[in-house]
Amino acid sequence: DGAFSGQGIVYETLDMSQLPEYHVGGTLHIVVNNQVAFTTDPKHSRSSMYCTDVAKCIEAPVFHVNGDDVEAVAWAMQLALEWRQKFKADAVVDIVCYRKFGHNEIDEPMFTQPLMYKVIKKHVSAHQQYAGKLIKEGILTADEVKAKQAEILKELETEFELSKNYVPKFRDWVSSHWSGFKSPDQFASIRNTGVDPKILKEVGAKITEIPETFAPHKIVKRVYDARRKMFETGENIDWAAAEMLAFGTLLNEGNHVRLSGQDVERGTFSHRHAVIKDQNTGERFMPLRNLYSDKMDEKGTKYFTICNSSLSEFGVLGFELGYSLDNPNSLVIWEAQFGDFANSAQVIIDQFISSGESKWLRQTGLTLLLPHGYDGQGPEHSSARLERFLQMSDEDPRIVPDMSQSKRLAIQGTNWQICNVTTPANYFHLLRRQIHRDYRKPLILMSPKNLLRHPKCVSPLTEFDDFDSLTDAQGTRFKRLIMDKTAKVRGLTNIPVEDHVKRLVFCSGKVYYELDAEREALKAEDTIKICRIEQLAPFPWDLVERELKRYPKAEVVWCQEEPLNMGAYTHVDQRIRTLFKHLGKEGELKYAGRNQAASPSTGYGSVHAQEQIKLIKDALVL
Repeated sequence: DGAFSGQGIVYETLDMSQLPEYHVGGTLHIVVNNQVAFTTDPKHSRSSMYCTDVAKCIEAPVFHVNGDDVEAVAWAMQLALEWRQKFKADAVVDIVCYRKFGHNEIDEPMFTQPLMYKVIKKHVSAHQQYAGKLIKEGILTADEVKAKQAEILKELETEFELSKNYVPKFRDWVSSHWSGFKSPDQFASIRNTGVDPKILKEVGAKITEIPETFAPHKIVKRVYDARRKMFETGENIDWAAAEMLAFGTLLNEGNHVRLSGQDVERGTFSHRHAVIKDQNTGERFMPLRNLYSDKMDEKGTKYFTICNSSLSEFGVLGFELGYSLDNPNSLVIWEAQFGDFANSAQVIIDQFISSGESKWLRQTGLTLLLPHGYDGQGPEHSSARLERFLQMSDEDPRIVPDMSQSKRLAIQGTNWQICNVTTPANYFHLLRRQIHRDYRKPLILMSPKNLLRHPKCVSPLTEFDDFDSLTDAQGTRFKRLIMDKTAKVRGLTNIPVEDHVKRLVFCSGKVYYELDAEREALKAEDTIKICRIEQLAPFPWDLVERELKRYPKAEVVWCQEEPLNMGAYTHVDQRIRTLFKHLGKEGELKYAGRNQAASPSTGYGSVHAQEQIKLIKDALVL
């Protein structure tokens, strides 16, 4: 009762219940109303008469029933269930009862509810009341009641004893459609995520088709014309086009794709336009559905689903997590309007996503897109709190793991993946990697804002295909680390040593483009190298080690936009120290970034600009 009236998630869930893409055919809410919230009386825990009054917001029927009347409880449950089945709408059963003992084994309820518990101690239990009723009516004898009670207690004792030797198994906890997926202790091979160039062009053509009778906004039409040209020429594919291509190729391969969150149809930054509106009729059109327009009867309209959510983070992210647990062959994505807004969903992130596999052996491939980056937009629109996610990563920073292809269990063995990618092609491969593997892991992506339209943040179509070339920055799968743009050898052996390099800068995310521009201005490309760590967790130990070997005499710097006590610095520093020790390298990781702060960023644009100039110079000026 205390939780139903007090927890905001209850209202968020009720508010979602009749929305088109969140409707589940009704939910049956059962309230065990023991008339006390831990130690708090109802008059101090809610302002309404009933704890279920919140359900009035959707006009759901509420059945209040006496918990001592066993048959009345059964009838109320039956009625509520029939309501849900007939009207596909929520119903609430409020079982008004009591808590016989304290909140737990050591709790003494007489401290806080002395009068109530004097009554409870004298009260005949529901079991005794119903047994007496059955005996009085001649339905059962006293001996039959005792025999049935003994039978049930024996069964419970037997199961309790068996539980002492129970060893949980992955297969015991998943339903049949998870068949074939591997647990963390089973090796899974790495798959390529590139796509045949011919298919890329075919998919690109289909997902940019708009019917001649449809009248999109003139700016949206220009966006789609530009995308069509990108796919036709194979040049300058931007972030949104790469995302569309990732969704399109997955749909083309028979995978369901679902993306939800606040304003995701257009995109917070007006970059996606996955749903377009006819300017004359208001009709909605989703070009990605062109890929299966001839198979709508077989696949269903919602094979590709993108939907603006209610203004909720906690409830909506919880819904998407549940959806992903039941749909392992679907790419399920929740996008925050700004990364900062994930704060409001922290319960789902902490209690379920980061630790669900460890606690319950339940895998999920849920992907979180959290717009992150310092653009001068102030404390509430800059940081997705990268440091919090990294802190919850269960990877040991003190040991360099075996990263050989035949033994690498880095991603399988950790609780989730945390990335901050810098190219449209790498984003494409990252999304496809979520599906093209034999297991599922949550993906936390610090998605960009500034890079959505950055002229240098583009990729050629050759970086999306399934042909590998040692000269390509991309190849055929996601790159955990992107080498300096002058480096040519990606292999882990026979690494060409460059003794003349004076500084090696590691970074992650959009700060790379500012670093690269300043380095060009300094004409220092020969002596300063910049490597992008695209996957922060699990850490790309083997690739960072390769770069340290490539530039053995270089001073090593970590550059970030976030303050010292935020961002990835602490996470990276621990691991670089371990690698230095492993390689017998002297020195330490130098820091270039903002000073420690309580707020993620300044609220003044001019101060932001000064800080940004300083951290770039700190990273590059020798």
